[in-house]
Amino acid sequence: MEIDYKNQNNNSIGVLNDLFEIDYIFENEPIKRTFEEPNFKDKQFSLEKLKNIISEVSNCDLKKNASKIVFSDGDPQSPIMIVGEGPGQKEDELGKPFVGDAGVLLNKMLEAINIKRPNVYITNVVNYRPPNNRKPEPSEINKYSVFLREHINIIDPKILILMGSTAMEALFGQTLKISKERGKWKEIIVNQKTYQTILTFHPAYLLRQPDQKKYSWNDLKMIRKRIDELKISI
Repeated sequence: MEIDYKNQNNNSIGVLNDLFEIDYIFENEPIKRTFEEPNFKDKQFSLEKLKNIISEVSNCDLKKNASKIVFSDGDPQSPIMIVGEGPGQKEDELGKPFVGDAGVLLNKMLEAINIKRPNVYITNVVNYRPPNNRKPEPSEINKYSVFLREHINIIDPKILILMGSTAMEALFGQTLKISKERGKWKEIIVNQKTYQTILTFHPAYLLRQPDQKKYSWNDLKMIRKRIDELKISI
């Protein structure tokens, strides 16, 4: 992912010069600047900081009953971010999202539109396994949605894929129904930044309701089309 710093740097120099009357001294030796590497390091630092904040959450029944935090998997530099519901038993054991049966199906869904799992970034709404794999309660969704929003801003994806009703509720509230909203592109503002977002069924739901896979396939084709339209390399 490339960032154009040219105009930003020129404007900053002009503002600094006007405000502080700075005289610049230019050396003959070229200055080596690598923008992507510091950006990657900054992102890694921010993710580690967020993970630590979540791990220190208090008064959380999810945390009390879970084995370990399940934070994320995949490439933090990816332009595609997937948000699921919460960890299951296998995820709780391994500390990674989507590694159980739902994860196997997710991998197949991505492969169907020529995307390899390591090339996307994956997280969940809640980072600790709900007891008996139950759906997170509204209070839990609200509590962890604050962290999710920060997570989204750090990754800064070009396409945000919300899988399941919990992911939808975390960012859009509880008034919508995923059966009616899936397959629609939406714009969501998270901390004053707009993200292209699509809602689709969670793979775990598709395992229980295989007849719904045809709708998810339509969603996947829409995602592939948008990736191609935006000329995203993935």
